Parts: sequence; C-alpha cells; structure tokens
Amino acid sequence: MTELLAVITITLLAVISPGPDFAMVSRNSLLLSRRAGVLTAVGIGLGVLVHVGYTLLGLGLLIQQSLWLFHAIKLAGAAYLVYLGVKMLRTRPSHGVPEAASAPLSDGAALRTGFLTNALNPKTTVFIVSLFLQVVRPGTPLSLQLGYGAFISAAHVAWFSLVALCFSAGAVRSRLLAARHWIDRAFGGLLVVFGVLLALSGATR
Repeated sequence: MTELLAVITITLLAVISPGPDFAMVSRNSLLLSRRAGVLTAVGIGLGVLVHVGYTLLGLGLLIQQSLWLFHAIKLAGAAYLVYLGVKMLRTRPSHGVPEAASAPLSDGAALRTGFLTNALNPKTTVFIVSLFLQVVRPGTPLSLQLGYGAFISAAHVAWFSLVALCFSAGAVRSRLLAARHWIDRAFGGLLVVFGVLLALSGATR
C-alpha cells in the first residue's frame, strides 16, 4: 500500500509540472482544435509507455549508468523541441484569412507530435527510471509493475486531455485566435527555450 501511494503521489506531481508536453497540448488545443489537443494528449500517454517498456526490460538501468546514452537521448529530445519551436516561430500573420482556412492537423500528426514530444523527453526518462528503480521494490510482481505503468500513462492522458478541454473552450479562445501567429510564436519560443536549456543542462539525474 505504501508503494502504491508513493507511485500515485509522485506520478501526479510529475504530470502536472510544466514542460514541453504542457506547452504542446496547450498550443494544439488553443490554435487548432479540441480534437487535436486530446489526440496530442493520447500521443503523450503512448510516449510514456515507451519509457515504461524499456525500464521494465532493464534498459532503464543501462540508461541510468551510461552517460553517453543519456546524453544522446537528451540531445535528440532537445533537437526535436527546437525543431518544433522554430517551425512555430516562422508562423506568419493570416492577413485576414479566417482561422477555418488554416490547414488542420491530421489525427495521425497530432498523435505523432504528442508521442515524440514525450518519448524524446529526458525528463520523463529520469522520472520513470527513478520511480521504478528507487520506489518500486524488486520483489513487486511484474503484473503490478505493468499496472503502475498503465496508471502513469493514463494519468498523463487524463491530465493533458483536461488541459486540452480547458484551452479549447469558451469565448476567450475566439479572441485569442485573432492573434494566432503571435501565440504560435510564443509557444515556439517556449519550446526553443526548453530545447536549449535541455541541451545545455548537465547530466544530473
């Protein structure tokens, strides 16, 4: 019971902490659609399962012990965030073109964006690996560990779906869409900052 409560508490605290996942879901929900935001959230949950999978297979310990491998993951994640950020920074004003004319993000693209944002996020790597190596006991049945992994993924989907619902609802969204390109640039700049800070950060885990 103590282990279960620890997993739940740590997971909830980790999920609601701000980061690239929050920025991406907020942006897609606000500027594109509620559906795009929710599918991005689902993609994030699928990305979490990647971290859970390699941790349960024992690769998490390798990542924890291998400095070069951790740096490789960190730099890949940083590069992806900077790439997304630069794309948003290059957004141009619509010059009177209605928002409905903007090319929508396909369901697959929304899922892929959420998946890659999380799967390449070293913050999630550190969280999952540390949780399973330091909180979950070695003697915990595999079925229960799989349950923990499913809960962590579901918690991400639930929280970020709620974020998507909040950012895609109400008259505030309609007003904000008038400044769509500036909001896109703001989120793009935020992702670039996340990526640069990630690339420059030390190897502390």
